[in-house]
Amino acid sequence: MKVLATVASLLLSTALLLIGQGMQLTLLPLRASSNGLSDFMIGVSASCYFLGFIVGCIGIPAIISRVGHIRSFAVLTALMTSAILCLEMLDDWQFLLALRFLTGVAISGLYTVIESWLNSQATADSRGRILSIYTFIVLMSMAFGQLLINVGPVESSTPFTLAAVFLALAIVPVGLTSRLAPAPVEATRIGFSLLYRRSRSAFAGALLSGVVVGSFWSLGAVFARAGSESQSDISWFISAAILGGALLQYPIGLLSDRIDRRKVMLMLCLGGAVTSVAVAASAGYAWHLVAVFLFGAMVMPIYGMALATAADVAQGSEFVQIGTSVLLLNSLGAVSAPLALGKLMSSLGAPALFWSFALLCLLFMAYIAVQVRGARAIAISEQVPFSAAASEVAPASFDLDPRGTDQAGDATASPDAD
Repeated sequence: MKVLATVASLLLSTALLLIGQGMQLTLLPLRASSNGLSDFMIGVSASCYFLGFIVGCIGIPAIISRVGHIRSFAVLTALMTSAILCLEMLDDWQFLLALRFLTGVAISGLYTVIESWLNSQATADSRGRILSIYTFIVLMSMAFGQLLINVGPVESSTPFTLAAVFLALAIVPVGLTSRLAPAPVEATRIGFSLLYRRSRSAFAGALLSGVVVGSFWSLGAVFARAGSESQSDISWFISAAILGGALLQYPIGLLSDRIDRRKVMLMLCLGGAVTSVAVAASAGYAWHLVAVFLFGAMVMPIYGMALATAADVAQGSEFVQIGTSVLLLNSLGAVSAPLALGKLMSSLGAPALFWSFALLCLLFMAYIAVQVRGARAIAISEQVPFSAAASEVAPASFDLDPRGTDQAGDATASPDAD
């Protein structure tokens, strides 16, 4: 509790920020659709957002090191607030792409500020609990943000203004804190080849998570709108998936501590395929939200499972680099997939999104099944305990993760073992 008291203002700012962020993630594709943009162009705008997220992860740490955490937080929040208000006012697709890129850069920088600050305040004993609380706040705030989009029609300025209000309010707790800001943030280190050598299953899981979950964030609201014009139905659709992923992540993680994590990923891929078919087939039926909840429960934990699988075979000195690679590979999947899936939705209709998810889950399941047949680098008893993880974080979160300093895996294991 003493440690939590030192970061209470930061966690409050995080909650306010993520409520606004959760609102804009759903509002923007809905507004673009109402303005007549094709599903393909909406997918392109989402790709710009995730591309900005990657650029921010790589470039923002240098800015934070130069001007400090509090100033960086205030500046990035101001940029993001301005971008969302401009997105509400400007209908031109060129502005949409540029402003979505800017929001991606800004939110990744804000995650970097928050996570590096939390890491500086955490102790060895409290690190895991703070990470769990932070993950819970991220998921619940974004889910709550979905419900707030119903304050007004998506064609009006009201929901956008409310999202901007929450973003602006996020500056207040951090701006008034008397706590000292942490030391400068280290530059981002990436090692895709290292990740692939350590765990091909983790590599595949990170990519699949980005492709499916990233596309869901980008185009899920468009799919929901095709089945219902009710804005309330759309917000519940997105919220159900988030809640499914949040509530089932820990039980699935505990299961993975007791059996081969690759087999858990296999089950999640199979579950993702089955529930994707259920979502596509259940539109208009009473059990539609149940299918969406189960879809979120299956696909949203894949990122955390990929990260845990990679952590099992990484030494403490490698975990930050490997974890960053999992995160950015996830983001690369989120950049590329909406382009293709948006085009499919424009050509074949909205249900093509979830039929594509089903096919992708089956393809990745087949790949991971091949890896499971081979020998594993470590025994199940040597696995590092699972920690919940949200896929929309910054590389600084891996400094906070206790798995970076308490590794049981053998990093010198055969690169072909997984």
